[in-house]
Amino acid sequence: MADLSKFCGVYPPVPTIFHQDGRLDTVGMGKLIDKLIGEGVDGMLILGSGGEFCHMPKARRFEVAEFAVKHIAGRVPVMLGISSPSTEEVIEFGLHADSLGVDAVLVLNPYYALLSEEFMYNHFSRVARAVKSPVILYNFPALTGQDISVGLIKRLAENEPNIIGIKDTVDNISHVREIINQVRPVRSDFVVFSGFDEYMMDTLIMGGNGGIPATCNFASEITCGIYRAWKAKDFNTMFSLQNRLSQLSTVYSLETPFFGVIKQAIRLSGLDISTEVLTPVERLSNEKTLKLVEVMRRAGIKV
Repeated sequence: MADLSKFCGVYPPVPTIFHQDGRLDTVGMGKLIDKLIGEGVDGMLILGSGGEFCHMPKARRFEVAEFAVKHIAGRVPVMLGISSPSTEEVIEFGLHADSLGVDAVLVLNPYYALLSEEFMYNHFSRVARAVKSPVILYNFPALTGQDISVGLIKRLAENEPNIIGIKDTVDNISHVREIINQVRPVRSDFVVFSGFDEYMMDTLIMGGNGGIPATCNFASEITCGIYRAWKAKDFNTMFSLQNRLSQLSTVYSLETPFFGVIKQAIRLSGLDISTEVLTPVERLSNEKTLKLVEVMRRAGIKV
């Protein structure tokens, strides 16, 4: 059995840093990884949504995974996104993840073609049985077009021991509540991470494990601070930081998708990295950058 105690706290979804021509910027990405580890994150998600996996060719995804795992070098646990609409390709990415020795893989339900619940079960079941790395489900219905129902999560938790948890990115905290209420009785160690930054505190209060907040990349004092205050039972600090996080979370409404927003925020907060993003997305405009500065300052972040 995998050691699940490591899957707690704050796991930022690390952006992939690129040169202007779209090549991986290993120097910039290495600086970002080192900064986050130095700030005390509990783990990292590589090639999550904020890592732009959806706009990368297969070879680039392999390259990013290999670089990140080697650079992190066991300093913190690594969760690696391996999602694709193709079950066969997810398994291929998963076997590559196995070869790198990651701590867990993160898997979305297939997107584009809407699946019956049985077909969705088949996807996760096949991946979980083919891949050695522990599997964490990734529920993001706003992007995939389908929710992973609580009933299906419970069935997978009961029948597939290699599925160890979920990142739940649903804009309704009751979904996390019901996962905890219904799944924990059959799998007491099932890991529950919040996908939305500002729901991490509520997730912890209800018995979840932590969060995967993109704002941690430039405001770790807020997100990691909430988790540390929670562990220390310093609730006044936790509530104060939560108030700042609620203000900061409006950065996600500045641009869709938010890839350029997060990179620009990292740069504004003092780390000299490239803010290039992969097409069809473009870098954050000057006008929206000014709005980003306003949001960050309102949340008490020095810019």
